[in-house]
Amino acid sequence: MQAESDDRTGDTDHGASLEEGNRKLHVKLCSGSCHAEQILRTLNSYRQEGVFTDVVLLMEGQVFPCHRATLSASSTYFQAMFAGGLKEGCQGTVSFREISAPSMSLALDYMYGGKVLIREDNVEGLLEASSLLQISRLKDACAAFLEGHLRPCNCVRFLRLADSFSISSLAEKSKGLMLEGFTEVSCHEEFLQLDAKTLEAFLSSEWLAVPKEEVVFAAVMRWVRHDVAARKGTLKDLLQWVRLPLLDPVYFVEKVEMDQLIQESKECRPLLQEARKYYILGAEVSSQRSRPRRFMELAEMIAVIGGCDKKGLLKLPFVDIFHPESRQWKRLSSVPGYTKSEFAACALKNDIYVSGGHINSGDVWMLSSQLNVWMRVACLQKGRWRHKMATLLGKIYAVGGYDGFDRLASVECYDAFSNRWAAVAPLPKAVSSAAVIPCLDKLYVIGGAVDDSTNTDKVQCYDPEEDKWSLLSPAPFNQRCICAITLDNLIYVVGGLLSKIFSFNPQKDSWSEVASLPVPLESCGITVCDGKIYILGGRDGHGESTDKVFAFDVETGVVEPEPPLQQCTSYHGCVTILRRRSR
Repeated sequence: MQAESDDRTGDTDHGASLEEGNRKLHVKLCSGSCHAEQILRTLNSYRQEGVFTDVVLLMEGQVFPCHRATLSASSTYFQAMFAGGLKEGCQGTVSFREISAPSMSLALDYMYGGKVLIREDNVEGLLEASSLLQISRLKDACAAFLEGHLRPCNCVRFLRLADSFSISSLAEKSKGLMLEGFTEVSCHEEFLQLDAKTLEAFLSSEWLAVPKEEVVFAAVMRWVRHDVAARKGTLKDLLQWVRLPLLDPVYFVEKVEMDQLIQESKECRPLLQEARKYYILGAEVSSQRSRPRRFMELAEMIAVIGGCDKKGLLKLPFVDIFHPESRQWKRLSSVPGYTKSEFAACALKNDIYVSGGHINSGDVWMLSSQLNVWMRVACLQKGRWRHKMATLLGKIYAVGGYDGFDRLASVECYDAFSNRWAAVAPLPKAVSSAAVIPCLDKLYVIGGAVDDSTNTDKVQCYDPEEDKWSLLSPAPFNQRCICAITLDNLIYVVGGLLSKIFSFNPQKDSWSEVASLPVPLESCGITVCDGKIYILGGRDGHGESTDKVFAFDVETGVVEPEPPLQQCTSYHGCVTILRRRSR
């Protein structure tokens, strides 16, 4: 023991040379993957010859002699079984019912050799085996194979596999392909195997890429008819996501209203009634079903009509149309006739109407959105300026205004079928430059000027059924040069150099502040497009027109800037219409 101790405490240089000599004796005969592959090949030959095997895997009457150590090294499932003292791990034979014999054979080829040939006819079994046995790399390889072979004809099945085995990347890519290629996907047999809940999720998506809504309706009816007895109860739940108002009217009558399954469903009747109402009244029927999907041939676009330039000296004849999704502007046919200022504008059944434009002007023009041509229609009975027009129940109302001497209480109603204006009950309070907006089948006139220096806070409500006006709770402001829009049965008011956006609930007869504007504006444009409120142009506190555009998201309460107008504009018309996308 002593001598051994003396050796350890001897000369330092001598110990260092010994250590260096020992290092030189370590010779690498085989290293890295080469060495690992050699060992795996040897173990695999042992497995095939039954040498040193210590466990047998049994399934479908077929036995696979294996080595516990090799299985545990590749599979956390086997590692837990053999090392955790489980009953199955102590037995000489382990039986499996969940994995087929061919799939287990392939999985063993991978565990013993690190290689396996994945094909479309074996990938599902391999995925099942790798998931159960917790062989993560093999499972990832199966997922990558499926993603690489994703097609419209198999994306439904691949989505089901992704959900079953919790493969998030495959699930997202399958869903994306189903949305992007819905027209083709819905024609394949696998589409009919979707469950109702999954199908409903796709139908409700804004990103469902279809050129027209007829594709969606046909897919729904094909799915239901695949198993009528089991699926007809889901018809209403699915049909509520089909945008029936956007179907071609002839198609609607022949394919929807005449369909026996739909006729037998009382629950579907309100959906049909909404579509019929849309065909008569157009955009007045405002719901998610009346808005085009993002990739349809039709899209909601904002039209900005005429107005005044930055200093208010030049009257603009331009009609510019804006597509919020592409953020592109396009010019339509210019406003005809004399140059106009402080005229009234509205949309009726996707056409644009303007009236007035200077003192005592009774001219009314219509821009056909299909033809992009202006046409003169019947003149107002009373020439008016600084008035407003609004569409209510398929008719246009021209309200109030100024004739050069007095504010006007008179109101006229236009019937496009007869091309005639007719007087209706006058306003209780004569106003000009007020906000006029329809909501819940009534017309609301908010604020406005009662003379050159005085404004009002009155809210005047017109019931067309009774041809009567009533007064509601006053607005929390008294302003002129304001405008309003309706969204989800609430009225939103901006303008009048107000720094806030106000909302009015007609059902509760109550007012509230909902958001702040970055800058106060008056004589601006306001419209709803793609579920958001757009505020365009107007005059600032210095009396100059602006080209600023803001979008107000009612759900979040956020006001965000959008691309500016083509030029600084105020006192302009502003409406939303449907247009075909540019190719």
